[in-house]
Amino acid sequence: SLFTQVFGLSSVAQVVLGKGNTGQYLSINMAFGIGVTLGIYAAGGISGAHLNAAITITQWVLGNLSWTKLAAYIIGQFLGSFMAAATVFALYYDAIYHYAKGNLTVSGPTATAMIFSTYPAPTVSLQGAFFTEFTATVMLILGILVIHDEKNNAALKGAQPLLSGMLVLGIGLGMGLNTGYAINPSRDLPPRIFTAMAGWGMDVFTADHSWWWVPVAAPILGCLTGVLIYKVCIDFHNEPDHETENKKEEAGTETS
Repeated sequence: SLFTQVFGLSSVAQVVLGKGNTGQYLSINMAFGIGVTLGIYAAGGISGAHLNAAITITQWVLGNLSWTKLAAYIIGQFLGSFMAAATVFALYYDAIYHYAKGNLTVSGPTATAMIFSTYPAPTVSLQGAFFTEFTATVMLILGILVIHDEKNNAALKGAQPLLSGMLVLGIGLGMGLNTGYAINPSRDLPPRIFTAMAGWGMDVFTADHSWWWVPVAAPILGCLTGVLIYKVCIDFHNEPDHETENKKEEAGTETS
């Protein structure tokens, strides 16, 4: 999480603090994609790369994780994400204070809180923002399941992290306007807690009709829904493993 978030959050900082001279929206999308790819390569062997609390909770609901692993992974994600926010704050401390003229705000012309956590666009309703986060996370989990499903047309093992990063890039390219695509409670809540402690105050929780809970709840519901859609539309139609193996053996015999 720390690895992933440092890339992502620092890219937002660079775009905001550079006033568009040192990157645009696309550079944020790319940096989060790169961060996710590297995070999965780094943690894949240890935990299967649990970087997203919504996915971790979904795995627990499906019975693939124990209580203890659920707690350990989420605590790890939150600590990593919190430390990443602190790292980016330290990295850009001078630039943040110069840009904000010493006044750390959540809204207004020199707002800087959105460097660390997501806030909805002024034109979007709370319901519209919730639906955006929900739908983007459905797309995220569907993509991850497609990339990793061995019974289906799974990607090569070494390419899975890269494709997962491209998936996050794709979501950012198409579904980021309304909410900044948090799609992950671990990406949004720990940095928000950090900003509350680091000088932005409780505004980070009360702003935009107490927006903070949406990037926590919507991704969890989106993940659960996405898994259900995948099971109904794809997984139940996949052939059982032994049938697939028999076909492979038959194909091999024919080839030889």
